[in-house]
Amino acid sequence: MLPTIDEIVSNFELLDDWEERYRYLIELGRLMEPLPDEAHSDANKVQGCASQVWLQTGLDSSKGKPVLHLLGDSDAHIVRGLVALLISLYDGKTASEALSTDALALFKELGLSEHLTPQRSNGVRSMVERIRRDAQMALAAS
Repeated sequence: MLPTIDEIVSNFELLDDWEERYRYLIELGRLMEPLPDEAHSDANKVQGCASQVWLQTGLDSSKGKPVLHLLGDSDAHIVRGLVALLISLYDGKTASEALSTDALALFKELGLSEHLTPQRSNGVRSMVERIRRDAQMALAAS
């Protein structure tokens, strides 16, 4: 079970150096609910990531507004942690809340923007764009 995004931000602030923060990201990746084998598909693969990344977006519209439920995975430990961070940020939000959530600002606040390689930063942007696209499609369908 992943901690809330507020708990993650608090924990990040307690960690002094980047080696500890990277270890924490890796631990977040280990805490993620596993992505079923059949979800490791081309349809769920995020394009634009140097590592293999899969995001599966489920929708629950039982309360009138589409609510996102995300699962993800990656073949790289740190990237898997970044996926976990994004899932903590977006999972359980309505599609409209997801569209107004600024993940890149959070990454900047945590200092991740300046400590990730350009390839990983591009991958994070690709993941955020994918989540936002899924949220837009959910709103359009509702």
